[in-house]
Amino acid sequence: MAEVADPKDTSHTNTNTNTTTTTRSNSNSDPDENRLVRVYADGIYDLFHFGHARSLEQAKLSFPNTYLLVGVCNDATTHKFKGKTVMTESERYESLRHCKWVDEVIPDAPWVVNEEFLDKHNIDYVAHDSLPYADASGAGKDVYEFVKAVGRFKETKRTEGISTSDIIMRIVKDYNQYVLRNLDRGYTRKELGVSFVKEKRLRVNMRLKKLQEKVKEHQEKVGEKIQTVAMHRNEWVENADRWVAGFLEMFEEGCHKMGTAIRDRIQERLRGQQSAGLLENGKAVTDDDAEEYYDDEDEEYYDEEEYYDDEEYYEEVYGKDPNNEKEGNDKGKSEKEKDEKENTDKEK
Repeated sequence: MAEVADPKDTSHTNTNTNTTTTTRSNSNSDPDENRLVRVYADGIYDLFHFGHARSLEQAKLSFPNTYLLVGVCNDATTHKFKGKTVMTESERYESLRHCKWVDEVIPDAPWVVNEEFLDKHNIDYVAHDSLPYADASGAGKDVYEFVKAVGRFKETKRTEGISTSDIIMRIVKDYNQYVLRNLDRGYTRKELGVSFVKEKRLRVNMRLKKLQEKVKEHQEKVGEKIQTVAMHRNEWVENADRWVAGFLEMFEEGCHKMGTAIRDRIQERLRGQQSAGLLENGKAVTDDDAEEYYDDEDEEYYDEEEYYDDEEYYEEVYGKDPNNEKEGNDKGKSEKEKDEKENTDKEK
């Protein structure tokens, strides 16, 4: 039985990167273009992927009018000659039925194609890549040895980088992550075949990994902030002189405006006080009259001072004559001395 596959796992993944190009033979045995050609491709098709689909596309487009039959080996045959599959035989059959290039699916396909099988299904050609596919059944060196010998073989090209074995290898490589993924989705450890200790160890490792990611993310954010601060600092240092000069200029201008405003307010208030003090009999006095008025008052004030006597000022303030107050003080002092003398004589 032949598989369209990557040579590493001999799975059915032989395809052509240019899917629109048909593979034609230059021999005289090519059928008439108007006749329906029955082409057969076989394989395991486990975890059906686009590599499988491209190989089937090439087989379908190998002739202008092609009827593509796809044979799929059952679980028993596959497990015997290849190994355990992920999908069951019914799941693999159904996957092929949903491929648009497939006209008919043949279940329980044989591992090695022989003339009896070709005649039974009226197969004109068998499509597969040209590399020898080891016959695990021991019937020969290549499972396609017979069809190649009789000239009924159509070559297809494999798609690099994709195969069933590659997909399984990715899952095995990240096994722990997929186990945790399914545990988080509701699967039990028994369903996944994981022990209690392994489950706890996986969860602890996953938490540590998330913590490391958070720490790394925080460090990156801190680094970005440090870079931002350093950039702003350099910008400030470069522009410090210009900013300081601009501030001083604005400060000087503000002080000048403030001083002017204060001076204007003082002058305005002084003019208001002068105007209020120079109102006479409800009639405002002009500035010239006010100056003349103040001059007259000053002259009269100084004239009165010439005739102002200190004794009159004292009498006016205290209501007493300074001479009488002096005589009274002297009289009181004499009486006090007299009393002190009498007291002294008595003691003696």
